[in-house]
Amino acid sequence: MQVQNWMTSDVITVDPETSIVKVSQILKEHKIKRLPVLRDGRLLGMITDEDVKEASPSMATTLTAEELYHLLAETKAKDIMKSNPTTIRPDQTVEVAALKMLEHKVTGIPVVTEKGELVGIISQGDVFRVLTSITGIYQGGAQIAFNLEDRAGSIKEVADIIREFKGRIVSILSMSDPEDELYRHVYIRIKEMSDKNLKRMIEKLEKKFSILYVTEDQAKDI
Repeated sequence: MQVQNWMTSDVITVDPETSIVKVSQILKEHKIKRLPVLRDGRLLGMITDEDVKEASPSMATTLTAEELYHLLAETKAKDIMKSNPTTIRPDQTVEVAALKMLEHKVTGIPVVTEKGELVGIISQGDVFRVLTSITGIYQGGAQIAFNLEDRAGSIKEVADIIREFKGRIVSILSMSDPEDELYRHVYIRIKEMSDKNLKRMIEKLEKKFSILYVTEDQAKDI
């Protein structure tokens, strides 16, 4: 899935000369954690709420209220922003965005075109939305985890048995077994079915495949 389909497009920005007093107000008013800094439509840097906190004098300062306000008013976005932030293109995948967040230890990444135009931001929250969407958790039911041989047709064999018991597959996720490259961990979510049918289906699946776990969960219970 591409970043452009999950990013936030309506991005609030500031220019380099914006005071950190104003930056702080914008962050609080819009309940956001980061702001891109633009000049003539070009991304110069990013400011987070943590950057503002670090740049603000501590409560133990000996400055007067007037001196403190003057200091904050004189400190600009350009003084505390992180220049040349990690970016991602709108046509790249959400997986790449998640990897960049992990590697660079950030919670959000500006989305820019090849021409350098800012078109959005993708955050950890957006990545979580992708995860809940592709797993089908909102449809509830049960998730069955298998350790299957990594060969053509192995997932189809599992799906055939599920359909035999009138099971409806919501999602199928797969990853290589970290300990054995000849096997894969496959996670299949099915829609809710009767306890009797589910039990009979699991019994038949266990006779032919290695089941790691079976869990039933509902988003409404969270």
